[in-house]
Amino acid sequence: MSPRQAVPPVYRGIVGILRPIAMTMTKRDWQGTENIPAEGGFIVAANHVSHVDPILLAHYLIDHDAAPYFLAKQELFDVKGLGTLLTAAGQIPVARGSATAAEAFRQGAEGIASGKPILFYVEGTITRDPEGWPMVGKSGAARVALETGAPVIPVAQWGAQTVLRPYEFPLLRLLPRKTIHMRAGAPVDLDDLRGRPITREVLNEATERIMDAITAQLEIIRGQAAPPGRWDRRKGERVIKGRMEDQS
Repeated sequence: MSPRQAVPPVYRGIVGILRPIAMTMTKRDWQGTENIPAEGGFIVAANHVSHVDPILLAHYLIDHDAAPYFLAKQELFDVKGLGTLLTAAGQIPVARGSATAAEAFRQGAEGIASGKPILFYVEGTITRDPEGWPMVGKSGAARVALETGAPVIPVAQWGAQTVLRPYEFPLLRLLPRKTIHMRAGAPVDLDDLRGRPITREVLNEATERIMDAITAQLEIIRGQAAPPGRWDRRKGERVIKGRMEDQS
């Protein structure tokens, strides 16, 4: 197992600016931290509820010595200035299209092999579920997990959407201070799928297990059961489990 890598200087600088702001502006309910690996590379599989939650999710992981590297959409890297910072901080762009997505996943796999925690928003975008539950998952995290053998740690988060509501950027609601809930679960059990040919059926099963694990942690945070099925953003409705979207 590769030791945990030191973060790049630019990453440390960003953390030095944003962490004190997050500490001041939010309250924290950090749960399940015993499930965050103390060393080596792994996959963080998380739900996505707000444009601001990458900062808060990174805060949770950094506070437990697991500074994450994001597979972030290419459009963010195309923003002048922001793209330069993200690149210097070691983050990984994902562009639409199978060839470019495959390259991003290759970089993610290499990062895991070198001891980095690599974070996947498995839904691929902020949830559009009317009640905020995780949507149908994409297959990228499952593919990298099966190809590398890396553990998948499901992390559920709740509360960031009260700071910045989905799709209402840039209207921040900082007062009164909001509580940000984060909960990591035990590694997702994929052992029976590892070593098998990575077919669509295998990816589908692995993706469903990952989404089930994230949803289970969110149910604990929210204190309620998720509705049956998952929201399919392409159809604009809930669908029966057992489906996924390609990552490309």
